[in-house]
Amino acid sequence: MPRRTQSRHGSLQFWPRKRAKRIYPRQVFPFIKDIKPLGFAGWKTGMTHILVTDNNARSPTYGKSIVKPVTILDAPSLFVCGFRLYRHSPSGLVSLGESWTLKYPKGLEIVKKANPSRKEFDNNLIEKTDDIRLVVCTQPAKSGMRKRKPDLFELGIGGDDIKQKFDYVQSILGKEINARDIFKPGEFVDVAAVTKGHGYTGPVKRFGIRIQTRKDKQMHRHVGSIGPTTPRKVDWRVPQAGQFGFFTRTEFSKRIVMIDDDPKKVAPSGGFLGYGIIPESFIMVEGSVPGSRKRLVRLRKAMRTAKFIPPDIKYVSLASKQGV
Repeated sequence: MPRRTQSRHGSLQFWPRKRAKRIYPRQVFPFIKDIKPLGFAGWKTGMTHILVTDNNARSPTYGKSIVKPVTILDAPSLFVCGFRLYRHSPSGLVSLGESWTLKYPKGLEIVKKANPSRKEFDNNLIEKTDDIRLVVCTQPAKSGMRKRKPDLFELGIGGDDIKQKFDYVQSILGKEINARDIFKPGEFVDVAAVTKGHGYTGPVKRFGIRIQTRKDKQMHRHVGSIGPTTPRKVDWRVPQAGQFGFFTRTEFSKRIVMIDDDPKKVAPSGGFLGYGIIPESFIMVEGSVPGSRKRLVRLRKAMRTAKFIPPDIKYVSLASKQGV
């Protein structure tokens, strides 16, 4: 009998399937020539739909008015707390030093953890530096949530001249940066967030295996076989029950439809369901993004594409939506 081979079942693209270490993700940033921040962040508020003219020349509905789902992000300005200097090493980036601002806005509580190995900034380190990154924090007081503790993370900076990047970070240290300074409507970005958590689930929901028939030991949502007799162990590839959701995920090439400082253009009367009212600026992203309401979503410059398609919005729905 001939030997039959086939590819394995199930994707190993995301493995292991376990809970994220923190509520907001880490990011790797692309290279661009302009010296400016390469990312931003905002809280997921809700979804709605818009009527827009399809101006993608490759689309079968090119030139027609179509309905698109969009996600609204509450995106107040980010505060630049400091910057860090890095150099390349065989094991990755190594921190050379960092500098923090001494003045913070009123109501912004930043707690720096004690770290004896933290190196303070020194001007002599500029010649040894290969990369500089901003340390920014969110401002929950300017959002529509009742949250006090800000989220602290790094943002990459474009350009390849270290001295120019150093002059730039010094000029914006202790200041605020807005989404308009980084992105513009029609630009494609990569969106990263921690997905919704579903807790402990079975293999059918976790891996999408087939539900058994009525003759399978009266157990229908179980794995048919967990492996052969030899070797006497369960292989790690066998789909089993466990944690599902609350994973760090990145979705590529999402178009920014709108960036505005007037929330009345998108907010339903009474605010968004389960979130509330957006007090300041917002970002509208085409399609869905990972995560639940009130979860921090990080945006960065697109890694896979550099195209620009300006949107032509004709109508924005202000009706309250049940889902996200």
